Amino acid sequence: MKKVFLLISLFSILGAQAQTKSPIDSLDFSKDISLDEVVVTATKVNKGTPVAYSELKKEDLNRLNDGQGIPFLILQSPSVIMTSDAGTGIGYSGFRIRGTDANRINITVNGVPMNDSESHSVFWVNMPDFASSVDNIQIQRGAGTSTNGAAAFGATVAMQTQKAELKPSAEYSISAGSFGTVKNTIKFGTGLIHDHFVFDARYSNIRSDGYIDRADANMHSYFASAAYYGANTLIRFQTFGSIEKTYQAWTGVPSYLLDTNRTYNPCGEYEENGETRYYDNQTDNYQQQHYHLTASQRINDQWNMNATLHYTHGAGYYEDYKENAKFKSYKLSPYINATGDTVSKTDLVRRKWLDNDFYGIIYSANYRGEHLQISAGAAINRYDGDHFGRVMWAKYSNSLPQPDYEYYRNRGDKLDYNVYAKANYQFHLYWNGYLDLQYRGIQYSIEGSDDKAGDNVDIDKSWNFFNPKAGINFQKNGHNAFASFSVANREPNRDNFTEAGPNERPVHETLYDYEAGYGFSHSRFHIGANLYFMDYNNQLILTGKISEIGEALTSNIKDSYRMGIELTGGVQIARWLDWSGNVTWSRNKIKNFTESIEVYDADWNYIGEEQNKLGTTSIAFSPDIIANSMFNFSWKQFNASFNSQFVGRQYIDNTSCKDRSIDPYFVSNLRVGYVFKPKFMKEIALDVTINNLFNEKYETNAWVYSAMVGGERYKEDGYFTQAGTNAMARVTFKF
Repeated sequence: MKKVFLLISLFSILGAQAQTKSPIDSLDFSKDISLDEVVVTATKVNKGTPVAYSELKKEDLNRLNDGQGIPFLILQSPSVIMTSDAGTGIGYSGFRIRGTDANRINITVNGVPMNDSESHSVFWVNMPDFASSVDNIQIQRGAGTSTNGAAAFGATVAMQTQKAELKPSAEYSISAGSFGTVKNTIKFGTGLIHDHFVFDARYSNIRSDGYIDRADANMHSYFASAAYYGANTLIRFQTFGSIEKTYQAWTGVPSYLLDTNRTYNPCGEYEENGETRYYDNQTDNYQQQHYHLTASQRINDQWNMNATLHYTHGAGYYEDYKENAKFKSYKLSPYINATGDTVSKTDLVRRKWLDNDFYGIIYSANYRGEHLQISAGAAINRYDGDHFGRVMWAKYSNSLPQPDYEYYRNRGDKLDYNVYAKANYQFHLYWNGYLDLQYRGIQYSIEGSDDKAGDNVDIDKSWNFFNPKAGINFQKNGHNAFASFSVANREPNRDNFTEAGPNERPVHETLYDYEAGYGFSHSRFHIGANLYFMDYNNQLILTGKISEIGEALTSNIKDSYRMGIELTGGVQIARWLDWSGNVTWSRNKIKNFTESIEVYDADWNYIGEEQNKLGTTSIAFSPDIIANSMFNFSWKQFNASFNSQFVGRQYIDNTSCKDRSIDPYFVSNLRVGYVFKPKFMKEIALDVTINNLFNEKYETNAWVYSAMVGGERYKEDGYFTQAGTNAMARVTFKF
């Protein structure tokens, strides 16, 4: 620990010496630093844009950041639900907004798409402690505005990384708490050097045993930035990345064990000599590096331009033990034993690999006049991804043709390009109109052998989408009102093709989004209401099923909609106490839903499919109510917060059957902190967070497989249970 503090102190001294060569007080650096905002002008919105949105600032994120991923940190935003495989928010986690799953939410960092080109998901396990390098997060609900990457079908999450600090800084933070969780973060900043240069860096390590059995995680991450600020020019290079190893917790707890063994994890389970054992390397292993080179130019007070070159490389595998695996499933010949008998199954260990590259260029030009703002841009991005699998070991080893036998390999290639123009025109003192037009083209192919025995993949698809958006906005004396209409189109993801049933033909989905909102802000309080009606054609809706690696599967549903009202509000109760909250009431329905269910006899011989016409049903994982309450207390150096969330019933599949649903839950968290201001450093901050204060037993996610067997309804399921009362303590030293 002493070495850490000596290093921090030395860095601060060196930064201060560099700073003395160019006194800050003599500089007007505000215009230069404002170039940071140019980078995200094309992806973020303001009060004059007819879009429902919320924002989290740096101080909000820092206050909450004990090691959980971004999904946990945005949990109090309207219409947001968080999920966590390990039950703690650390490791594999995700979120849904307005009931929409994460692979249909557009996510960017400084305008660069973060969604994986094939799965459309962002795997937050590959971005541990990224919040420590984020300046702000804006969540646009609904179709949002035109941006880079795939279209938003529930929300857009636009993240901006930390801005330049003028003065040298250093920070060390350590958190520790329940389930063996420990987080270490160290950050450095040089401040301004020679009038123009700023360097920042961060390293983090998070370890946790997880709430679920064996759901341990070990995640390393980094962030580094080098920037040049001129009078009208910003050139910045940023890189961030991670290495993670997590034990798999993708299967969940069967419903029949929820009352007796809420931490049960079947991943890696097998039988040996009549005893239940668990494979000790049933793990997910992945590393990912991002590189962004950005150039921003202020042409004059009205015009600026921004261009970003980006490259992301990711590679890794998950390893698992397969009990009684069929030789033919791995394209292997049966084993002939010493007595001449044919053995068709074996225990084996396999690794399924992904090695991919994502790169491209993003450009935007922005004009800001007295009454007119225009943003126009274009992007072209390319993805190349190799998928392959290897058998590392088999019980009957002489059945393997070679060590590390490769049994499948295919390649996904995707070209994604778009152009857009959007304008906001103030045609009256209180009124402005908004128009947003985007064209997007996609070319996608998968070619090679699949991981299913005897299957080859040969997919070659292209799409061309036109996505218009328009709205009107009113602002006067704290009042703000808007109405908008948007069209969004989105292509199917990889799983929609590779995991499709024999009669499924995945097609693109279309959203017609109608929104209207009102808000009023006063010095002591604020209120807001947003009405939305999201009408879908061929919506890719969660079916309740998952792939073998825990990815939620979706399928096209012809006619469906989401409609609701989002209410927000807050009040300054006293100088030292404020309250804010939000609630979403919604109806999320499928029209004329027909359930297709597999039918087997009592011996599990396949008979066929049964069609059940169920009429109007609820969309899976779309609760009718989500409500948040947040109290914040601050008195001198002492601060505290008490947050609560209620989530209504969620159906796991689309049949509206209570037997296949997640019960409503109500969870509260308490945080208290104190900041010391010693003379020898900037501050020492202490805080303690107690999560799930009232020890609620709840689940946030689940899957189900259901069939008719011998004339009766049969199901297999898994529920992702969340931790009971648990605590984290943190101390942060700032220099």
